[in-house]
Amino acid sequence: MRKFVSLLIITSGLTALAAPAWSEEKPVDPYVISNTNAGAIPFSGPQMLAAFHGQAGVARIVDDLVARAVTDRRLEEILHATDLERLRRTLKEQIDYLLAAGVDYSGRDMKTAHKDQGINTAEFNALVEILQLAMDKEGVAFRAQNQLLAKLAPMKRDVVTR
Repeated sequence: MRKFVSLLIITSGLTALAAPAWSEEKPVDPYVISNTNAGAIPFSGPQMLAAFHGQAGVARIVDDLVARAVTDRRLEEILHATDLERLRRTLKEQIDYLLAAGVDYSGRDMKTAHKDQGINTAEFNALVEILQLAMDKEGVAFRAQNQLLAKLAPMKRDVVTR
């Protein structure tokens, strides 16, 4: 069983609890934890979460997304040094948060999280394509997929850096 690690960060006289991390995750530099880092305002009501088959459905989608992404030659360059455990955890948190699952997002903001990855538009589009395949596999309705993608799309300007 994985153990959660909590790191206490004290900055400017404020105390903030850092992201709970899986023991397999690599340490990251301290940052301010905030749901605003998720990059969008969550949906209201339970309909969207239900369309994704709850948190279990989101977990299956993210696990499938990561499994497909690491074997996709188009994404080799950006994923070779990625902490996949942290990626899985924070993607699940982000999507759960956006789908109003009552989960807080503990990851970094999109600009900071992707600043050194040098992601281009083709790589971004490949990841979106893989996300759509994972949502299809989970049986998420096309309309619900598009609603989530519309919420994620503006993040492209912070993720694509080359």
